[in-house]
Amino acid sequence: MILENKLNLTNQIDLAKAEEKISKQKAKQLFDSGDIKKAEVGTFKGLSFIHAYLFEDIYDFAGKVREVNISKGNFRFAPLMHLKVSLEHIDTMGQKTFDQIIEKYVEMNIAHPFREGNGRATRIWLDLILKNELKQVIDWNAVDKDDYLSAMQRSPVKDLEIKFLLKTALTNQIDDRALFMKGIDVSYFYEGYSEFKTEEL
Repeated sequence: MILENKLNLTNQIDLAKAEEKISKQKAKQLFDSGDIKKAEVGTFKGLSFIHAYLFEDIYDFAGKVREVNISKGNFRFAPLMHLKVSLEHIDTMGQKTFDQIIEKYVEMNIAHPFREGNGRATRIWLDLILKNELKQVIDWNAVDKDDYLSAMQRSPVKDLEIKFLLKTALTNQIDDRALFMKGIDVSYFYEGYSEFKTEEL
């Protein structure tokens, strides 16, 4: 099923290409303009700001809580009836230590508050918390796609794997532009988007 979009595209491949190109341009703008500093750190409001920024030119639902139940593979994300309470709970979770931050990230992934684009927006959100609290970010280029996806799949039951994986990829290059742009490319690669390089858009 193709998502309704502002571009009036009815072909899935065309939409995927347009979505990647436009939202990567917006991710680049988010960093270069300094607008990223406007995002509230560690809250759903902050995540919603990032999601809307990336996808507002493509989807009407950008930044808005989904109105349908969604799943990926065999995993069902937070049911609609519990989503509001779940997001309120995540806002109150601690974010002072690395472990707390990753636990919060895992919970937000289970919530999956948007219709599309959750992973890409939430990884930027995660890096903002790490930067703010620990003066570190993740070098996503150092995190293998298959290792990441399988660790995230298991994280609702056991989060030790994802904690270990991300901890070993931490860097203190928190304002490095090239690292951010490469991170966007890797984040999109996890979701199957690798047509464009952010830096070149």
